[in-house]
Amino acid sequence: MGKQRQTALILGEGPTEFFYFKSLCDVFKRLTIKPDYPKHTNFKELEAKIEEGVAMGYSHIFCIIDMDTKDREPERSQYERLKKKYAQPINKPKKGLYCEVKFFETHRCTELFFLYYFRHTSRMYTDQEQLLKDLNLNVEYRKTAEFFIKCKGLHSYFERNGGSLASAIANAEHSMDEKQASGRYYTYSELGKLMEELKGLEVV
Repeated sequence: MGKQRQTALILGEGPTEFFYFKSLCDVFKRLTIKPDYPKHTNFKELEAKIEEGVAMGYSHIFCIIDMDTKDREPERSQYERLKKKYAQPINKPKKGLYCEVKFFETHRCTELFFLYYFRHTSRMYTDQEQLLKDLNLNVEYRKTAEFFIKCKGLHSYFERNGGSLASAIANAEHSMDEKQASGRYYTYSELGKLMEELKGLEVV
């Protein structure tokens, strides 16, 4: 019997993550990546998407979480419950299913990782608009499906305009080191760690 294929389902909370991770399929060529997102951004919908992915036989399900909406109730408790439910791998040998579900957080939102393509920051953003304004100082960016389609792949668009995925990964990892050292709860991204996971899956 052949080894289960390494396949990753990436679940974002909206179209931003969908279009971004779709643009990375050319980077991780030896890995089957399927980006998707719930049509309604709530945890019930996200959980349903996770269960659907498990049933379809994905070996890894990576959930991209924007933390700017998880710092208040009831979202905080719902998110903690979801993380606890999937803390251990799902292993159903009789059904031929094995799946690891992991969560990767960014505060405020995924656009911080886009900014990290160009430069590091530890600035505290009180709202998303401030972050988008800083991103636009480096590269034109609009949070619309029309823009995502027009730029023909967010990842290559950022790199064509002077950004770098390697820089984004390094800056994201630096933000996590700072977070751990200072105990701050803002301006950090675990997406660098996710990229390293994807690289690791390519060689498995």
